[in-house]
Amino acid sequence: MIPYMSALYLIPVTLGDTPVEKVLPSYNREVIVGLRHYIVENERSARRFLKKVEPAIDIDALTFSVLNRHTPVETVAMFLEPLARGESIGVISEAGCPAVADPGADVVSICQRKGWKVVPLVGPSSIILSVMASGLCGQSFAFHGYLPIDARERGKALKTLESRAYAEGQTQLFIETPYRNLKMFADILSSCRPQTRVCVAAGLTCENEYAVTHSVSEWKRLPAPPIDKVPCIFLLGK
Repeated sequence: MIPYMSALYLIPVTLGDTPVEKVLPSYNREVIVGLRHYIVENERSARRFLKKVEPAIDIDALTFSVLNRHTPVETVAMFLEPLARGESIGVISEAGCPAVADPGADVVSICQRKGWKVVPLVGPSSIILSVMASGLCGQSFAFHGYLPIDARERGKALKTLESRAYAEGQTQLFIETPYRNLKMFADILSSCRPQTRVCVAAGLTCENEYAVTHSVSEWKRLPAPPIDKVPCIFLLGK
């Protein structure tokens, strides 16, 4: 049952093949079955997720607008036309919480400017979960998305983030394209101080969940973590 006549619902998605009931409250399902319009990062995966939440849902009766990095800016406002008519809309990203490190923030920004209701639903966030599991500072942390691909620029970026971790006591988080995870891990070990603590987190909430923190010097004596070609998040701290 949807409590608001017209609202933008930000609907979290499981981070992998995790059972829905393990990480999403039943209230999310109640909202989903009452929606007919969706703004999604990928229509195919969004359809699959909705069927996972409610197998009886009539997917063909729903409308989907695709919002990703290729979507022309001028078309984004059009996706919100149902709100102007008094109908609610759901926003679904590829994984985790929409509008966090995600193009969904663009539609949320429009709704805030127009004074339309925005409702974030409860669900898993790899950023928050990795901070929780890392043992690094949870009072102050910053997420930086992707670091530069160029080796020289990446090394400079890592040293800058490491300096901030020491100067401000702030945990630094970033990600990499899965097939370059091991290269990123190697670059961290070659660029950072021996005492810098590094957390590697992957598969959070899934069967292969992995979240381990060691100093750089300790990591150098251990086998590489099992992060090849899987979504992963890296954290640096003092």
